[in-house]
Amino acid sequence: MLSGKEVATHNTRESCWIIVHGKVYDVTDFLDDHPGGAKIILKYAGKDATQEYDPIHPPNAITDNLAPEKHLGDVQADTVQKVEIIISDQDKARRQLFEQRPPLQEILNLHDFEAIGRQIMPEKAWAYYSSAADDEITNRENHAAYQRIWFRPRIMRNMTTVDFSSSILGQKTSMPIYISATALGKLGHPDGELNLTRAAAKHGIIQMIPTLASCSFDEIVDAAQPGQTQFLQLYVNKDREITKRIVQHAEKRGVKGLFITVDAPQLGRREKDMRMKFDAESDPSEVSKSGSDKVDRSQGAARAISSFIDPGLQWSDLPWFKSITKMPLILKGVQCWEDAQEAYDQGLAGVVLSNHGGRQLDFARSGVEVLTEVVKHLGEQRGLTFPNEKFQLYVDGGVRRATDVLKAVALGATAVGIGRPFIYAFSSYGAEGVDQALTILRDEFEMNMRLLGAKTIKDVVPAMVDASNIGLHLVSVPSDALYDTNYESLQHAKLRSIDAKGKL
Repeated sequence: MLSGKEVATHNTRESCWIIVHGKVYDVTDFLDDHPGGAKIILKYAGKDATQEYDPIHPPNAITDNLAPEKHLGDVQADTVQKVEIIISDQDKARRQLFEQRPPLQEILNLHDFEAIGRQIMPEKAWAYYSSAADDEITNRENHAAYQRIWFRPRIMRNMTTVDFSSSILGQKTSMPIYISATALGKLGHPDGELNLTRAAAKHGIIQMIPTLASCSFDEIVDAAQPGQTQFLQLYVNKDREITKRIVQHAEKRGVKGLFITVDAPQLGRREKDMRMKFDAESDPSEVSKSGSDKVDRSQGAARAISSFIDPGLQWSDLPWFKSITKMPLILKGVQCWEDAQEAYDQGLAGVVLSNHGGRQLDFARSGVEVLTEVVKHLGEQRGLTFPNEKFQLYVDGGVRRATDVLKAVALGATAVGIGRPFIYAFSSYGAEGVDQALTILRDEFEMNMRLLGAKTIKDVVPAMVDASNIGLHLVSVPSDALYDTNYESLQHAKLRSIDAKGKL
């Protein structure tokens, strides 16, 4: 058992020990390999780093990345030097607003969760979750595209009962949706992705587990109920042995589908997140003692945790993936019909037509717009009709209503992924918030299926929508008061402040 006093003496680059969850680790040799840079570790050298560590790392990250001899043992809790956590005035105000949340029964739609979350979430969490690439045109377009699709309802069809259950990759779901992978859940709530697992079990829908979850993969799988279906979203590691280990472990634990992210050879510039990192540093010009930090944390949380992603991923790698797993393989992040057709030709189970929630290439088209061209061209080129059991199409990005989902389904999607709204729901209300979000969607499905004249999901057909204006891009025209109210526009650089002594 080590004393906190002894640990505190190891507080330099030459000898750096930290405490995480009551255990002491020697991270001296890991400083320059840390994806987030050495400086953030040195800030906690000789101290307890748990509070900084937890929101952006799964619990097993430190044990997986440090050699066993660097695990130094337990620490006497009452001897540990406390780290002073400075809470900004803005975060103090947000904590006060947290107590002023409306009761859950007053939350009527998914927009409401976003509106509340924007006001009460920690600044760092809001910046990370809400940020998107460059001028955020694609982020807004993802939502606006659905407003260019109009319904053609049918009447007189005896809508006493409706059934909107469906299946994804042969797995049952109570609604044609799944929880799309979103990273760093603990930034918004201490239970992180476990909130999603619990609500998904209750409502009979499928959760996609993210590679960059705050909770460990096994924690999330262990929290699932017997028979609960989960998928895995995979960022491919440069070290393929690591990727192989992750994939085969997921298959062993019962994961039913592997969604390989293919739109991130480099992470996009997400300026809200980047500005938060600039603000969080007391001195942005400071460099580590060795001057060798490999990652510029001012580029935002996403860049800091994703340096392992392989930019060399290519079509010729797909046979290798088929050789290491029997799980269905889906490419997540396909953005044109040519790549969707290549995925079909390579024998994959499907594609997610997605632009990464508008967080990668700005001016990439919405997934639902790409859906219309994929259905058209794969019909012409390969004789396919959709939805298709052999090759399934999924869409994500911008979804806020069951009507959005029904439009995508009518156009040929098997199901639609929803990400940010569930993050805002649990950041504001925990697992009960996700439960309420799914209840709202269920009620919207029931009502809109009746009004559309569709008794089952199979009755939601192309003739029920008019998508003739889907390619009309009007980025400067506001179209949705609820969405535009929640959307926080990009900020400009600001002058530095001067303290009472006249110093910058």
